Amino acid sequence: MAQLSWPEIEFRPLKWAWRALQVFAAYLLALHLYALALIFLDPPATALMAQRGLEGEEILYHPAKLSDISPHLVRAVIAAEDTKFCQHNGVDMAAVQEAIDEWRAGEGLRGASTITQQTAKNVFFWNGGGLPRKVGDAWMALVIDTSWGKRRVMETYLNIAEWGDGLFGAEAAARNRFGKRAADLSPYEAAYLAAVLPSPNRWRVDPPGPYVRSRAATIRARMDVVRRDGLDACVLE
Repeated sequence: MAQLSWPEIEFRPLKWAWRALQVFAAYLLALHLYALALIFLDPPATALMAQRGLEGEEILYHPAKLSDISPHLVRAVIAAEDTKFCQHNGVDMAAVQEAIDEWRAGEGLRGASTITQQTAKNVFFWNGGGLPRKVGDAWMALVIDTSWGKRRVMETYLNIAEWGDGLFGAEAAARNRFGKRAADLSPYEAAYLAAVLPSPNRWRVDPPGPYVRSRAATIRARMDVVRRDGLDACVLE
């Protein structure tokens, strides 16, 4: 059996580190090139879609143009998920700082993800992964907010959001929950869809339980504020 010389023993870890750095750099390049391609193309699938498929669910995914999705749903998800969507650059630093302050005060760590970060997670990453994945979410949120623009981010978010039972995207959710196209959703139907987004496999639209009904009513009221205060202007004007 050949023995390694001292120079080989000394420098092999450096070679491994260099190769690992090259692989990581190639991964980052591919990630950013994919992000640029998605300015024009719809995501063919996401890691969560693959996971649900492996769990035996039939995946229903019908990407739609933003112009073919009801503006009520745009207002509903802004009201429910990210009222500062049009103001921040992909990451709401004020919300992040508030979450950190609450954690330091012993109140537990809550999420501070924007719609843009949720889009980045769903398109480029996966559930789990802890802090490294959250850092990736934040970085790619900045990338797509800059390169895609707000309308494309919102369009992609509404097309890949999970609505339970293998339904991905507003069009599949509208057809299967309400028997109509996403363009024809009423304000209350939009509010119900937004109400279950945090946990679409636990909370139901058909039929909604007391919590979902209450949450949908709150979102419906906030939708009027979103419209009145122009919090949807970067998407709908």
